[in-house]
Amino acid sequence: MSMIICNTGMLVQTREENIAFTAGKDMAVLPVIENGWLLIEDGIIAGYGPPETMPSFSDAITKLDAGGGYVFPAFCDPHTHLVYAGSREKEYTDKIRGLSYEEIAQRGGGILNSAKLLHDTPEEELFRQSMDRVNEIISFGTGAVEIKSGYGLTTEDELKMLRVIRRIKQETPLTVRSTFLGAHAVPALYRNNRSGYVDLIVNEMIPAVASERLADYIDVFCDRGFFTVAETARILESGARHGMRPKIHANELDYSGGIQEGVKHGALSVDHLEFTGDEEIRALLGSGTMPTLLPGAAFFLGMTDPPARKMIEAGLPLAMASDYNPGSSPSGNMKLVVSLGCIRLRLLPEEAFNAVTLNAAYAMGLSETHGSITVGKKANLFITKRIPSYEFLPYAYGSNLVETVILNGEVVFSQQSDKESS
Repeated sequence: MSMIICNTGMLVQTREENIAFTAGKDMAVLPVIENGWLLIEDGIIAGYGPPETMPSFSDAITKLDAGGGYVFPAFCDPHTHLVYAGSREKEYTDKIRGLSYEEIAQRGGGILNSAKLLHDTPEEELFRQSMDRVNEIISFGTGAVEIKSGYGLTTEDELKMLRVIRRIKQETPLTVRSTFLGAHAVPALYRNNRSGYVDLIVNEMIPAVASERLADYIDVFCDRGFFTVAETARILESGARHGMRPKIHANELDYSGGIQEGVKHGALSVDHLEFTGDEEIRALLGSGTMPTLLPGAAFFLGMTDPPARKMIEAGLPLAMASDYNPGSSPSGNMKLVVSLGCIRLRLLPEEAFNAVTLNAAYAMGLSETHGSITVGKKANLFITKRIPSYEFLPYAYGSNLVETVILNGEVVFSQQSDKESS
């Protein structure tokens, strides 16, 4: 199938060369083409350019009039927990009353609460609830997503989560990467036997996950009150032996050593990073590990924001993700993440867009195929309503501006179609 997108206000993030990511001062560079056209063939971007270069096409080709809207590469969301059961709005009220994330966890809330809800939810119902969130994020312009397990905390329930993730990958147009996060928290049963739970992860969970090929990556919550550097190292080494590359939750609650441990083990990304100092920045420079910030979580929890400007000025790349989860970031809206990046982290709009497209694709291992408008990449795109500039997206932080979503070269969401059907 071939499609030509025409009458655009602008093509945003057009890259002639397929670069892996952008870092430091280059993050402020966002190449665009005004009033451009874009050709899709067999689900792949086959060509694009300014209006004067648009070739003639036969009537047989599908023509999509963008109506002056801006065309962006679909968002890549490299850190979510969107497979979960139920919700945790009661804990939201506890937070308002002043309880900390750690205090809620110590009372049996937080991750352990989600684990109980997930255990009691049949797999088919878990898939149904998760698909509601999948369809939501697609409508917000997300085309690729990483989804973690970690609300099982038993072998059976971790496998249940990962099988739901596999089904999402098979039955939706999203590009999905799966991550095994058995080391998300220590379950109540092992409260007085932490080493026993690490033994379970290493000796039983990881081999079971690997035998069904359910995970691309392995993750550990390496932070104060969760898993130590030594425990993290043991889990990552076991995962690596079974073909799962590391991704790390690190330094959300304190200077945990998680960033350095992630770099040491060749992690594709280290995520959260609210507590990042000079030592952590030095470890990340030139490492190939993508620092990934989750501004929605820090915003929702009222926590310290990571030093994004300092990191960019030191020459680091940055990615951003939604952290979509029931406890600390119950939103998968990547447009809102762009706004939070600008408002809270003081990123320029150009830096924020690079962080949720090109760099986010790298943080998922997808930079060859996603994250920019480049010939040969997958045609995952969204088209906005008519807007005055790309800066308007983060500026209009509460407005739904995504008009059309194209994944794998096909229209999968259209506000216009929804209006006509209603």
